[in-house]
Amino acid sequence: MKRASCWVTGAAGFIGSHLVDRLLARGHRVVGVDNLVLGRRSNLMQAMQNPHFSFGALDVNDYEASLRFLREQTTAAPIQTVWHLAANSDIQAGGRDPDVDLRLTFLTTYQVLRLMQTLGIPHLVFASTSAIYGAHDVALKEDTGPLFPVSNYGAMKLASEAIISAALERFLQRAWICRFPNVVGSRATHGAIYDFLQKLRANPAELEVLGDGTQEKPYLHVSELLDAMLFLFDHSQDRLNFYNIAPEAGATTVRAIAEAVVRAAAPGARIRYTGGPRGWIGDVPRFRYCTEKLKNLGWSPQLSSDEAVERAIRENLQPVSR
Repeated sequence: MKRASCWVTGAAGFIGSHLVDRLLARGHRVVGVDNLVLGRRSNLMQAMQNPHFSFGALDVNDYEASLRFLREQTTAAPIQTVWHLAANSDIQAGGRDPDVDLRLTFLTTYQVLRLMQTLGIPHLVFASTSAIYGAHDVALKEDTGPLFPVSNYGAMKLASEAIISAALERFLQRAWICRFPNVVGSRATHGAIYDFLQKLRANPAELEVLGDGTQEKPYLHVSELLDAMLFLFDHSQDRLNFYNIAPEAGATTVRAIAEAVVRAAAPGARIRYTGGPRGWIGDVPRFRYCTEKLKNLGWSPQLSSDEAVERAIRENLQPVSR
């Protein structure tokens, strides 16, 4: 396996911090940046002990500051690959204020590409999402369309995919677009499990659940998401590589998650549903992924959606340093 220098945006976040640990374990030199809006320095405690890791608390939308930092960090070895995970991951926040996703989801991609062109970085791995597809009654394939997202988050991720495609015509040598499902695990900063545990810490007697609990989606553990991303990076070598990533075995309802969280964290708590088929504006109540393309390449997860949820609940019950 070839050692390389990598730049990870969103490095202190839920998925980004786990990715940093994986890349360092592979022997890579890793430069991480994060604006620390959702990311936590504590997520990088292990990485900070590694001499091959450096971190900058900065916003990639600040082009000049980012360029200075990256030039300082790459005097010895140029960066070959950017793993771009910086984004607004709170879809509800984007529904309340569309500027959030413009700034943190699309413009971060735009500025990362500007920086890559200036520095001559050839490869980009991008964290995309099922939200680009919008609402469909069929299993989502990579060529499913038309693409009409119902959330600002999905719209800005789709716009990011488009500008990455255009960058391949200008300067990028290769790009990998990884379309995530719902991802769960330790260090989470948002999502149903995280929100439910936070609510029960505030009121152990009752859990409020947005919607009617019938929302149903595939959940993938963060460890298997990273297995898939690294596998794609190693084995998919088209100029533009784009894949759905999801568990093979089914999906999990919000009701099932709420009941599992209550069993683990506050037995006997009452679950109160607010009603309606959607949890919030921009929510896609249910979707299914077709992952045949990834499976045909040679990778499949080991955990079902329900197993990923159960494992994530156990992990998030552990004390979290802030």
